Amino acid sequence: MWTCGPYSTVRDASGTAAVMAGPCPDHSRLAAKKDVDARDRRGHDVERPARCRYSVGMSPRSALKAKSEPVQSKASSRPKLLLAWYDRHRRRLPWRAAPGEASDPYRVWLSEIMLQQTTVKAVGPYFEKFVARWPDVTALGRASLDDVLRMWAGLGYYSRARNLHACAVAVTREHSGVFPDTEEGLRALPGIGPYTAAAIAAIAFERRTMPVDGNIERVVSRLFAVEEELPQAKPLIQQLAAMLLADSRAGDSAQALMDLGASICTPKKQACSLCPLSDDCTARAQGTQETFPRKAPKKSGTLRRGAAFVVTRGDELLVRSRPEKGLLGGMTEVPGSDWLAGQDDAAAKQQAPELKGLSRWQRKVGAVTHIFTHFPLELIVYTAKAEARTRAPEGMRWVPIATLAGEALPNVMRKVIAHGLDL
Repeated sequence: MWTCGPYSTVRDASGTAAVMAGPCPDHSRLAAKKDVDARDRRGHDVERPARCRYSVGMSPRSALKAKSEPVQSKASSRPKLLLAWYDRHRRRLPWRAAPGEASDPYRVWLSEIMLQQTTVKAVGPYFEKFVARWPDVTALGRASLDDVLRMWAGLGYYSRARNLHACAVAVTREHSGVFPDTEEGLRALPGIGPYTAAAIAAIAFERRTMPVDGNIERVVSRLFAVEEELPQAKPLIQQLAAMLLADSRAGDSAQALMDLGASICTPKKQACSLCPLSDDCTARAQGTQETFPRKAPKKSGTLRRGAAFVVTRGDELLVRSRPEKGLLGGMTEVPGSDWLAGQDDAAAKQQAPELKGLSRWQRKVGAVTHIFTHFPLELIVYTAKAEARTRAPEGMRWVPIATLAGEALPNVMRKVIAHGLDL
């Protein structure tokens, strides 16, 4: 009996062991056979494919190195496994083309802009309203910014609405209503960054590129156990995600990973037993799925405080438009003070609008709170009633309370008005 290794152990019939240098005879014969297999029928040497160098537990950077060498491995089967799973379990979304149909670049672009920092559930109704009113990019490009802002009201992150309109205008005027079909061309348009350009290029035009959103970051960071923290890990995750692209169907490859992250590889209570990549997942093998992706601690913004003034004239409300540039640019609001860290109530109240024939200010019990991306906000709400003939101060206007739904009110102002009017 032989024990193979750098040195081979042989036992005779009596069980006596002897150590011999070199491999066992069986392995020597096998090696000789492999040498023969490495030549063609004419005796010429042929290149034999290298063995798979990727294995569960391999570092992400080692996996990238292994990918660059000739392999026949599980790695090459991952894109096929993903697409097979996607063909059976793809989500039905209003902006997604049916199987076998070409994607509409306008719908892909519109959905990607709306989905930035916003859930699929929240976006659905807004997407349907937009395409019903503006069925193509030319129609949207001919709309007024005010109309777009009003339609967008409530979806949040309002700079997206302004960029959306600017992009539609640019595509209509500069590209005859046709979106560029390359990442470079798309990135030249207003409001389109690297991720959005990659998503449109892959999904709408089948460009072989991998957009990486939060869902894909989670899947990839778990599959390869990426220890580096976000956001520093983004370039590495981008490279690893590209390894999951199929040779064709680039758009479906990207959407398969998005769907996998949204439905199976979720932040908590992930369904690993249903995942097509579970046997190849390093985090699952380690039992550390919920610890990925690694994230650097977030710095919480400083609390800002201010006052909001809810003034009514019969069935009308006093409002104004915010400056076009800056936070909530161009949106409708009730008059208010500056939002400053450490501002006391008295200083905020001194910034109340001046109107003739106004009743005394009444402070509402409690405060309105709202969380923006970079800071939390707390607003004290004051109410007052104006006489029937009171004119609006310069830059402000009276609007019927019954028509407020048609105003471009951000969520924080909806909270303020509801609190001030006891709605």
